[in-house]
Amino acid sequence: QVQLVESGGGLVQAGGSLRLSCAASGRTFITKAMGWFRQFPGKEREFVGYITWSDGNTRYADSVKDRFTISRDNAKNTMYLQMNSLKPEDTALYYCAVSQLNRPLGMPGVYSYWGQGTQVTVSS
Repeated sequence: QVQLVESGGGLVQAGGSLRLSCAASGRTFITKAMGWFRQFPGKEREFVGYITWSDGNTRYADSVKDRFTISRDNAKNTMYLQMNSLKPEDTALYYCAVSQLNRPLGMPGVYSYWGQGTQVTVSS
């Protein structure tokens, strides 16, 4: 069992920045990767990015590439999402997740544990 808690969401104006955190607890030794997803009302959960736990490899969706950066602190079992140059279309509920697999990490189905989400709202 792994528990995940997201934090750091809020309201920001377009062009601003926000940093999300995801703290994991429990059986965290099973973690192979942690990912960020977001969900817009009435739509499917969308891949944002991930980081592999052992080597720190990252991958991002094209929509956030060059604006968002994922990092992790292995000792603290915490993952971060630094969001810069935010746009109104980034407004969504953001979720973090843990995968016990190394791939395919852009797919929600490979993540076993999910947080409750944190709301990010970007005003224009």
